[in-house]
Amino acid sequence: MEAASTGTKFQLRARIRGLIDSGATILAVLSTLLVILPLVAIFIYLLLKGASSLNLDFFIRTPKPVGEAGGGMANAIVGSATLLAVASILGVPMGIFGGVYLAEFGRGTKLANAIRFTADVLNGVPSIVMGIAAYSLIVLPQGHFSAFAGGVALGIMMIPTICRTTEEMLLMVPHVVREAALGLGVPNWRSVLSITVKTASPGIITGCMLAFARVAGETAPLLFTALGNNFWSTTLNEPIAALPLQIYVYAISPYDDWHRLAWAGALVLIVLIVLAVSLVRYVTSRGVLKGAS
Repeated sequence: MEAASTGTKFQLRARIRGLIDSGATILAVLSTLLVILPLVAIFIYLLLKGASSLNLDFFIRTPKPVGEAGGGMANAIVGSATLLAVASILGVPMGIFGGVYLAEFGRGTKLANAIRFTADVLNGVPSIVMGIAAYSLIVLPQGHFSAFAGGVALGIMMIPTICRTTEEMLLMVPHVVREAALGLGVPNWRSVLSITVKTASPGIITGCMLAFARVAGETAPLLFTALGNNFWSTTLNEPIAALPLQIYVYAISPYDDWHRLAWAGALVLIVLIVLAVSLVRYVTSRGVLKGAS
């Protein structure tokens, strides 16, 4: 009787554990769907509203004057690429180096605490404040708007996200890895660059992509820095067009043709961000796999 009772209790507990496991799995799946659903809904809505306005002219023509049909956003696409390139050149190295310092060399120091606090504060600062700061520090001394000022504003916005993500990813690397490198006589700086950073590179790259995706759609900082341009411009010392700026101008206009182009521009912006992030993830994942093999 005792053995039968024990077996019954064991089966009951196993069933309860199975039910809890199934419930947790269902909740996890539902939570994932709830997170993905808004993105899918937005993408489908953009397809319905903007796909009909996409044609070859959209990608190779500049905007037409008010009242003329047609035109495109080729200058804005090139301008966005220019601004994001400048922002990445400035923000990615500074963010990664800052994260490496916080995780590897500045633990417990007052300077590291100050940098960490500053990065957390900057992460919460509205983007329009960044634009005003760049306007005061760059545009006013230069005496004119420019692509360089817009790239600097976006780059500053990238730094805190990359810095804090890099720090967290490096802290997740086991100390055994560092101790093994030091035990083999490898200098600390080389151990950090060749082993620790390389081990945490997938997470660091993910942080860079998050920062890139965040600033790619920013409009407010560019209103105070890049200003916008209806013509071709690739010079860093002149005002430059950008997809978010062009979408904003077209969206608030009273013209139906411009509204359709705004929807098309929003669709192109989302697709370009998704393609850029997917390409980086693909290339880096292949590199990581090759390194592991």
